Amino acid sequence: MVHVSSETGRLRRVLVHEPGPEIDRMVPPMMAELLFDDILFGERAREEHRRFRRLLQLLDVEVVEANDLLAEALGTAAARQWLWSMLQPELPLDLRAPGPPAAADELVAVAVGGVMAEAAPLGIEVEDLFRLAPLPNWCFQRDPQVVLGDGVVFAAMATAARWREAVLARCVFRFHPDLADAPVILDPLHEAASSGHLLGPHRPRLEGGDVLVLSPEIVAVGISERTNPVAVEMLASALARLADRPRWLEVVRVPARRAYMHLDTVFTPIDRDAALVFAPVITGSGPQAAEAFEIDLRSADRTPRHRGPLLAALAARGLDLQPIPCGGADPIRQHREQWTDGANGFALAPGAVVLYDRNVATADELDRRGFAVVAADDVLLGRDEVSLDAGRRVCVLLPSHEISRARGGPHCLTHPLERDEL
Repeated sequence: MVHVSSETGRLRRVLVHEPGPEIDRMVPPMMAELLFDDILFGERAREEHRRFRRLLQLLDVEVVEANDLLAEALGTAAARQWLWSMLQPELPLDLRAPGPPAAADELVAVAVGGVMAEAAPLGIEVEDLFRLAPLPNWCFQRDPQVVLGDGVVFAAMATAARWREAVLARCVFRFHPDLADAPVILDPLHEAASSGHLLGPHRPRLEGGDVLVLSPEIVAVGISERTNPVAVEMLASALARLADRPRWLEVVRVPARRAYMHLDTVFTPIDRDAALVFAPVITGSGPQAAEAFEIDLRSADRTPRHRGPLLAALAARGLDLQPIPCGGADPIRQHREQWTDGANGFALAPGAVVLYDRNVATADELDRRGFAVVAADDVLLGRDEVSLDAGRRVCVLLPSHEISRARGGPHCLTHPLERDEL
């Protein structure tokens, strides 16, 4: 079962992935395409991720490991053969055996961790080091799919380096016994194949970090560095076909810059009436300010209509969110902390948010807005108590020295599978 109708409803079940061998195999030439700022120290990144997972479990959230889910989905020969056939185009010719590895765990290790070169490489390029490249971005479970209502929207990743992640997500939702019944709302690649848009500049690009399920009535989608108008048109058509569909699709033009790769890097709701924002883009008035274009999904005319600033467009539809600027009021701190995902908070319940501890000015701003700011280690060691059902505004700060180098915050690291209705 999956069910997500908001960004802030009390979290019950969440999909994550602990950075594994794929992180340890990442080499500097891979950084630019993967949008990492550095190669990570795997042990430290895993330690920080484990604290995050343990915090979630302590707060009575079921944590689902993506690799375990994938291995369970590959429990049948038919599932393993399907995934193997999807991996074939990436494999060297001599590795394209007619059948996949017999063990599901072995196939997961290949699909996520890649395949090393068998002999000492003669060159220094990525293709010299690997027969099949690893997937360091697999820890960012937000992007390969979007759980929307009781169904799923699959991603069409913008770069070849992340293409396989969306294939793995399709495998999980196609074959896992707990998820196979979830209706597929949209698979952009299937839609593109039937419409002639699969190749070339019209290939749809849609990533989960650009889609926010704001309420049962409102979905926001960013047109960004990673998501393009072709995919947004497909999403609007797919949502309009649903029997129990949202009413409004708010299309947000985000500046196409590396710092703002997805909508959720500049805007994430954290309470019924509040959102973390990067002020120059969401509440600013300069050329970088994001503009919203609204589509009425219950109208035969789905032409996007200009609605101006995003927050004003949402307020007109009954969702009045007070902006909380990441970095506080200081423009320098705003830029620095947006870069380290200060606007990428993850709500565990209305008013209960997790944030990277390096975003000190953002935490101070939350404190001024009535959020009790506590360290994750204090919660884990019993020095402070947090309840997701107490109605208390709280911000839990996560250790983030290493994992933040990967250029994704708590919202990027997680994909809710089940939230309570607000």
